[in-house]
Amino acid sequence: MAAETASVRALADATPAGRDRYADLLRVLSLGVVVLGHWLMAVVVVTDDGAREVGNLLAVVPALQVLTWVLQIMPVFFFVGGFAHALSYRSLTRRAPGRSVYADFLRARLQRLLRPTMVFVLVWAALALVIQLAGGGDGLTGVALRLVTQPLWFIGIYLAMVAFTPPLLRLHERYGWAAFGGLAVAAVAVDTARFAAGLPYAEFLNFAFVWLAIHQLGFLRADGRITRPALLAGTGLAAAAALVALGPYPLSMVGMPGEKVSNMAPPTLALLAHGLWLIGAAEVLRGPGTRFAGRARVWRGVIAANGVAMTAFLWHLTALLAVYGALLGVGAALPEPASGAWWAQTPVRLAAAAAVGTVLVAVFRRFERPAKPAPARPTATTGTGTGTGTGTGTGTGGPLAAVGITLCLLGVLGISMVGYDDLLDGKSATLIAIPVTAPTAVAAALVGWLLVERAGRRVRPAAPAA
Repeated sequence: MAAETASVRALADATPAGRDRYADLLRVLSLGVVVLGHWLMAVVVVTDDGAREVGNLLAVVPALQVLTWVLQIMPVFFFVGGFAHALSYRSLTRRAPGRSVYADFLRARLQRLLRPTMVFVLVWAALALVIQLAGGGDGLTGVALRLVTQPLWFIGIYLAMVAFTPPLLRLHERYGWAAFGGLAVAAVAVDTARFAAGLPYAEFLNFAFVWLAIHQLGFLRADGRITRPALLAGTGLAAAAALVALGPYPLSMVGMPGEKVSNMAPPTLALLAHGLWLIGAAEVLRGPGTRFAGRARVWRGVIAANGVAMTAFLWHLTALLAVYGALLGVGAALPEPASGAWWAQTPVRLAAAAAVGTVLVAVFRRFERPAKPAPARPTATTGTGTGTGTGTGTGTGGPLAAVGITLCLLGVLGISMVGYDDLLDGKSATLIAIPVTAPTAVAAALVGWLLVERAGRRVRPAAPAA
């Protein structure tokens, strides 16, 4: 622990003066809000036939759904991702002029994402297999095997954002706000086709258009082009309110059980407007937020949290379900959701989930640490001198990386949809128009990850100097 504290302190002391610490703070806060929101929303309910099921507090108390207009904060995370991806890709291109850096970019951006994700996927696949071979998997155990994989949709969307960063960044550099506008107009067209024309499967296109539009705003931030954040926030809030009041969109900005239309899956124009409001509000607070993040103690906390953020996100539902499982296992009475007793018990449940989550992070955090870089390959030289080449060469792993990230994207999204319940029975789910099973989705994600890793290591030596 002392060594880790010293490492965090050293990283904090070595932070360049020009680093945007507020962006790092937003990343930590957004994931923290997601974790806390999931812990608060998940409730154990008793169905009409007496079975226990995991439900949603917002469905039990619909009046609380208005809170999602503040707590559905994933757009802020994806916005910060766009900002970071723009800086990372430009840095790589500056250091390797004349060379394709696509494979290097994917590997650099995804290494700390895919390693902990693949460990999570494989550990839960193995647990599900053991449970079902032993004849278990019924009741709340089956619910847990289905629910733990659902947050992986976020990983799949993030993979798509990374994959599309180079072409969309070029569009941004050429067209600026018009590039964002094109994606927003496409989202409008999709919802029109969905709700007005009833075009089947059209809605799934907004998984790309809505989230990539949010991501595109991060590029605009990187270039200092969000100059009127209050206008952005006000426009987004007014548009979201109008769409919900006048259109077919529900109040909740997260999915609700049994609803015919969800603002999240697939995302809607209302969610895009909601994202504009949140991002504008975050930018309005940029000044005080930057000063807050600049405090030494706060910055050390941000660095420490960022080092385990993905691991904590992946395992947070596991922690909560473990707490519920333990309570039911010892015969503890669970109060009626949203009752006075339930609210009184909430701090205890949250503390227990945090304790279990801390243990899981301690066990699995090693997979989020950056891998040691491979030694640089020497390049050919000519003449009688003793110099060596630059080692930048010409990247040849781009196509391999593109195949890899596509497989990862499909595999991770497939796992999030199908879950691990009924793993041995060939249960499938429809990903867009493609049926997928858990084993095929796991295989696709694993192979894709290995291809991205391999592509990022392939560098063809530069041609000898004349």
